[in-house]
Amino acid sequence: MHVVTVCQSATAWPSLEYKGPVCSSTGSPVEPFHPMVNLQCSPDLRMFLCAIYAPVCTEYGRMTSPCRRLCLQAKSDCYQLMDMFGVSWPEEMDCNRFPDCDETYPRPVDLLSSSDTAESPISVQRDYGFWCPRELKIEPELGYSFMGVRDCSPPCPNMYFTREELTFARYFIGVVSIVCLSATLFTFLTFLIDVSRFRYPERPIIFYAVCYMMVSLVFFLGFLLEDRVSCNAASPGRFRASTVTQGSHNKVCTLLFMVLYFFTMAGSVWWVILTITWFLAAVPKWGSEAIEKKALLFHACAWGVPGVLTVTLLAMNKIEGDSVSGVCFVGLYNLTALRWFLLAPLGLDVV
Repeated sequence: MHVVTVCQSATAWPSLEYKGPVCSSTGSPVEPFHPMVNLQCSPDLRMFLCAIYAPVCTEYGRMTSPCRRLCLQAKSDCYQLMDMFGVSWPEEMDCNRFPDCDETYPRPVDLLSSSDTAESPISVQRDYGFWCPRELKIEPELGYSFMGVRDCSPPCPNMYFTREELTFARYFIGVVSIVCLSATLFTFLTFLIDVSRFRYPERPIIFYAVCYMMVSLVFFLGFLLEDRVSCNAASPGRFRASTVTQGSHNKVCTLLFMVLYFFTMAGSVWWVILTITWFLAAVPKWGSEAIEKKALLFHACAWGVPGVLTVTLLAMNKIEGDSVSGVCFVGLYNLTALRWFLLAPLGLDVV
């Protein structure tokens, strides 16, 4: 996704005395409108020019267009001044070309920042921050957020990669999940043939394999489902793009998250337990019976801690879809959840 947007002040056009940004894109013929912008014939003109010459790119091949109402308002306000300067309204800016939508984009609030009032007149560039285009708007009751903006969701497919990269990543994850599922399933079936052969300190390997058998199964399901679960469907008629699923309103996404997160955390704990049992067998020379007496404690930690973390995330509604792998997980867009519910537990396991 590439958006070429340049916001410049009066220093870019020395002959003008307008104090504020005028937006243009490379090669866009906005020069005839400079006098109207300088004289502020309409409060909507600058927003309209920014929206048409430097549109927001929401997904591959689609851009956010200004609403017809914004075009008509700007044209109506500046009609007399345009006639005075001998400037005609360009055919490519015919208001009938733009969609008839309820909410005008960009909105005045989208172009305001807290530093506007205190900004120095010699400033060359402004950062207006992130504002959510209407294609990414989500119903308020769902509680979505993106880039610190509420009722907004990231676009699908992932905007940071090309289609070729996404396709390669999806098939790579699918192939690896099949290999992992085959290996762990073979380990588990070998254990079932003769359970008595696998005693402590080796037995945690079996539970470790079971955990990653479930993890690989979820990723394999995500490969088959593509983005049907991790993403909300697009609605072109309502000017809605395909967006990433958030929260627990999608039941299938919630189920995939519960299985994936629970067994990922449980697998890491069983890995720690495996190192502990081998240490007890190698250094203090504990026998299998002595280690097996601690089995209840091992199971309580390995299944209880991940269960508590999973329930906590469900209560906090921190589920997020992953458009690359097709599964749902945590910490993909929420940095706080990533730190405390993924990096912190895994870091503690390493320690």
